[in-house]
Amino acid sequence: MSALAQLPLDATFAPIKEADVSREMTTRYMQDMLDFAEVDVVIVGAGPAGLSAAYEFTKHPEIKVALIEASVAPGGGAWVGGQLFTPMVVRKPAHLFLDDLNIQYDEKENYVVLKHAGLFTSTILAKVIASSNVKLFNATSVEDLIIRNGTVAGVVTNWALVTKAHGTQSCMDPQVIESKITISSCGHDGPFGATGVKRLAELGLIKSVPGLGALDMNAAEDAVVAKTQEIIPGMIVTGMEVAEAYGTARMGPTFGAMLLSGRKAAILAVQQLKGSKAAVGK
Repeated sequence: MSALAQLPLDATFAPIKEADVSREMTTRYMQDMLDFAEVDVVIVGAGPAGLSAAYEFTKHPEIKVALIEASVAPGGGAWVGGQLFTPMVVRKPAHLFLDDLNIQYDEKENYVVLKHAGLFTSTILAKVIASSNVKLFNATSVEDLIIRNGTVAGVVTNWALVTKAHGTQSCMDPQVIESKITISSCGHDGPFGATGVKRLAELGLIKSVPGLGALDMNAAEDAVVAKTQEIIPGMIVTGMEVAEAYGTARMGPTFGAMLLSGRKAAILAVQQLKGSKAAVGK
């Protein structure tokens, strides 16, 4: 019989001081802020593409990664499949990414279907959080980029609630995370949609952000993966931010390109880091 099975239903909890709870949370979180003030890679946005990139980095424990998400709950649009329906459609060959995650699905000729999109999000999120080299900072906003001599050198961060409250108080200055590579995975639509490339356009580092074209799933997914690349030195774009940056078609509720675009972005970053022998710890 397991120890849990022997646990009485009216068991009394071990005593604890309320102050100890605060100390545990504060010291551990602040240590993370110290440890990840300078990293190899910052991923901005923990939607399906950002999470896929982060998962790929878990295979490279020598590379230190900060994953930043403005929402309390990471996952972006990957908690539902589309129009608040829960099944998730993933076109082949992206099902091989699901195989790597050991996620079950129903197989069709050209695509697979997960019974609930949350199965993907919760599985990949658990693996990313459990890794030794990727740290998730959720409820944290990226307010700006660090740019030196035309190269992105990190991000400017603040609590998400502080970001929303700018203009209601006196100056609430941010902090920073310096990085060798920034992967921008800010998605489309919404208050934070494509904020990475939009900021580049404001600064004159790219000409414009044309935004999404009309929906065409077949054209959109191929284009998003193909155009996942370094848009200016130090910044790689991935996921639906690629579509915003290059004006490709909207893809709608199919997720294969998010998975493979995120993976490609991470692989491109790994190649750069290993090529320069710049990874932390080496």
